[in-house]
Amino acid sequence: MVNSQDFAKRLHIILDYYQLSATSLADKLEVNRSTISHLLSGRNKPSLDFVMKLLSHFPEVDLYWLMNGTGKFPAEKNEAIRSTDSISMDMTPTESEGNKYHQKKEGLISDSQIERIVIFFKDGSFKAYDRD
Repeated sequence: MVNSQDFAKRLHIILDYYQLSATSLADKLEVNRSTISHLLSGRNKPSLDFVMKLLSHFPEVDLYWLMNGTGKFPAEKNEAIRSTDSISMDMTPTESEGNKYHQKKEGLISDSQIERIVIFFKDGSFKAYDRD
């Protein structure tokens, strides 16, 4: 769960890094100014929509750092790409596994480790696929 006070501290760091005021951040993300005010004061927790807008406008912000303080800020620009470019997905189901998908590189992730896959869209919506 997100700690509102810690999230507010990280949001202040983002404002300082990009030299933005709360008002200019609200305008840039197209959110109400009160939304930023409530987040900065620790009164409210961030919505998924807010987090997605922030991440899409500021690629140096790492999701895990933003939400729980782990990771780095600013993140390296190609960090997310590097972590996934070694993983190649074979999107054709195997006969013995039904509709389960397998990675071509062995040993990275096994089917038994995958519980849920969530895809986030730019409009803030998402689609979750649970393990049957």
